[in-house]
Amino acid sequence: MPEEVLFKSESNQSREEIASYLRKVADNLEGGNAISLTAGSESVTLNPPARPTFEVKAEREGPAGNMSELSVEFELEWDENASGESSESGQLEIE
Repeated sequence: MPEEVLFKSESNQSREEIASYLRKVADNLEGGNAISLTAGSESVTLNPPARPTFEVKAEREGPAGNMSELSVEFELEWDENASGESSESGQLEIE
């Protein structure tokens, strides 16, 4: 099935600004609230189920050496028509 991008935003932010965005997402998840994303005229509201799949990925892109780009990605996934139950692949720890 082809991927459909519903919303995309990319900009340079300070670590503090990024933490604020992540904190708002965390607060909404913890409170069982929808997550609304807005940038300019684009917006989308998503309501994750109680148990979405949580994927964390660290990547190095580009040639080895000084010119590679590092990234960390946090992703929530769920089937729009499923109950939100998912299998676990091991306990995640973030320090």
